[in-house]
Amino acid sequence: MGIDLGGSLGSLIARACQRWHPRIALEWPEGALTYAELGDRISQFVAAFGSLGLARGGALAIMAPNLPETAIANAAAMVAAIRVTPVSLFMSDEDLAYILSDAEIDVVLVAQEQAERVELLVTNLGRSIQVATLGAAERGIDLVARADSFAPSPLEPVAQCGDIAVIGYTGGTTGRPKGVVHTHNSALATVLMAASEWEWPSPTNVVAVTPVSHAAGILCYPAWLKGGTFHLLPSFDPAGLADYACKHNVTATFLVPTMIYRLIDLAKETALDLGPLETIIYGGAPIAIPRLVEAIELFGPLFMQLYGQTEAPTCIAYLARGQHVLDRPDRLGSCGVPLASVDIQLIDANGAPVATGECGEICVRGAFVMQGYWRRESDTAEAIRDGWLRTGDVGRFDDDGYLSIVDRTKDMIITGGFNVYPNEIEQVIADVPGVLACGVVGSDDPYWGEAVTAFVVSTDPANPPDRAQITRVVRERRGVAAVPKRIEFIDALPMTPIGKIDKKVLRLWRPEAVESHS
Repeated sequence: MGIDLGGSLGSLIARACQRWHPRIALEWPEGALTYAELGDRISQFVAAFGSLGLARGGALAIMAPNLPETAIANAAAMVAAIRVTPVSLFMSDEDLAYILSDAEIDVVLVAQEQAERVELLVTNLGRSIQVATLGAAERGIDLVARADSFAPSPLEPVAQCGDIAVIGYTGGTTGRPKGVVHTHNSALATVLMAASEWEWPSPTNVVAVTPVSHAAGILCYPAWLKGGTFHLLPSFDPAGLADYACKHNVTATFLVPTMIYRLIDLAKETALDLGPLETIIYGGAPIAIPRLVEAIELFGPLFMQLYGQTEAPTCIAYLARGQHVLDRPDRLGSCGVPLASVDIQLIDANGAPVATGECGEICVRGAFVMQGYWRRESDTAEAIRDGWLRTGDVGRFDDDGYLSIVDRTKDMIITGGFNVYPNEIEQVIADVPGVLACGVVGSDDPYWGEAVTAFVVSTDPANPPDRAQITRVVRERRGVAAVPKRIEFIDALPMTPIGKIDKKVLRLWRPEAVESHS
């Protein structure tokens, strides 16, 4: 879909290793590699994959934490034209088995501690899948040792722009996850858009604290394009991130909103110096505007929001640092403006364009859009119509061209004949004093059809906010139809592995809800 760029992620990696060879390319707490050393190590992993029968067109699943070998293995796959399916460490056995089978995986690469679990699982799949490990383990093939047995060699990228680079699976919050196919062309388009339009500091030293199997995986490419350093931390710790950034001259990172909240909370308790960190990219889930204001007041104008989805990754729209204007809450609540090479139109239920200020489904067109869903022609035809991707997100444009996400079409609640959007209600409830977080869903109701149901996490569980205040604020700001019919106080919201509220779990949850007065 879109322009044929004629390149690949493999060629980008190879050229970066040649161009920037004396600089540091990859760094982690225990070590570092120059670009020259990275190129050598990638070539050894390419050879190791070849020894397993994995070459152009082969299928590799990567289920591993943020280790240097994880990044190297992924880069080697791009050079060798091996398609990669990232898999979350937190995935259930049922979903893992489904994805390994559906994606027709040849080799699954795991950390040592996952080897036994995965090998036992694949033996029951009725498909020959090799298990490789990132180090010695009692089960599986030690890929690192296998790579060590080969001499380094010049990188020779073999991928063509039409070859499949990644099959990433949707979150599966409704039904079975679908495999989203990105070719090297669409993946390269995403990288070039991010590298050219996002605000990257110089030097471009980027640290990944979220899984590189998800959105953070893209961060290495802008760094390597610009001769910067891609850093890896195994997990997110607010104090640890600040300390590492100061010691290693880290200038950019990506965080999900809940991580930003933890930075805020720590900064309120103790002096927190983010040092050279100039850009904090955030996305993946809606952010509470009051907490975003807090973050800007505490840390300054560091924040840049991205909007995308697996089918059109990270680059649909972005809100630049300078567009985070504190006296414009409407602007802070938006996801910014479309990137230059992205076309966006909003349509109603009949497929007709909507007027400025009205809600419509967001449809996207551009070179970065997926090729389609793996082995699902009917789903692909439903999602991509006349060249436009139907995102399933509901949004509106303001007069200045800023796009706001109202909600997911599938999350919309129809209550008493009115359409209401949970995200808008969540933003209002988040403003109520004493509310730490909230999730809103529609639950079956014999009278309303769907009853607006709010699950609220309070800052002080012993003294939760007053239900009457919550309903009053929602009524005043969103109207009677949006008022929760049920409000339930809970200890924590269920989250997906990528940091989003798990609405499927909330819909299935059947605690004894408390009826509120509306």
